Amino acid sequence: MDTNEQREQTKKTALAVSYAILEGRWDDLDKLLDDNFTYTGDGMKFTKNEYIGFMQDMKAAFSGLKMEFPNILVDGDMASIRFISTAVNTGSFMGAPANKKHLEVHGIFMRKVKDGKVMQEWQTTDLLGVMKQIGFGALLGYSIFVGLFNVKQKRPARK
Repeated sequence: MDTNEQREQTKKTALAVSYAILEGRWDDLDKLLDDNFTYTGDGMKFTKNEYIGFMQDMKAAFSGLKMEFPNILVDGDMASIRFISTAVNTGSFMGAPANKKHLEVHGIFMRKVKDGKVMQEWQTTDLLGVMKQIGFGALLGYSIFVGLFNVKQKRPARK
C-alpha cells in the first residue's frame, strides 16, 4: 500500500468511529476500537468500554446530534480532525440536567490508527464556548458544587 492509500485508510477508519457514534452503531464502534483503546480529553480518561458508555450517554442526552468535519489532517498513523457538533440538550449528561438549549460545539480530536483499528484518541473541546451557550452561571454553580463537595462522578458504563 502506498502512502496515499495509507493516509486514506487512516482517515476512513478515524472518521468511521464518529459515524458509528452518530448513528448509534455500538457493535460497529466496538469493532473499530482496539481492545486496549484509551481516550484522553477534557480532563477525562476512559477505557474502551467507558468510552462507548460515555458516547451512549452523550447520544441519549443530545437529540438531533450532527457533526461536520471541516478539516482533516493525516500524518502517518495519526488523524487530526476538527469537528463542529450541533444538538439540543434534551437529557441529563454527566450529572447536569437537560436545558433544552440548541448547542454548537467546536473541538479537535486526534485518533491513532493501526491495522484498521483506533488505538488512542485525544480530544479538546471549546468548553468556554459551550459555557456561553448554556449559561456560565449554571455551569459554574454545578462545577463549584461538584468541586467543593468532592462529588464523585460515576464512571461511564457501556449499555
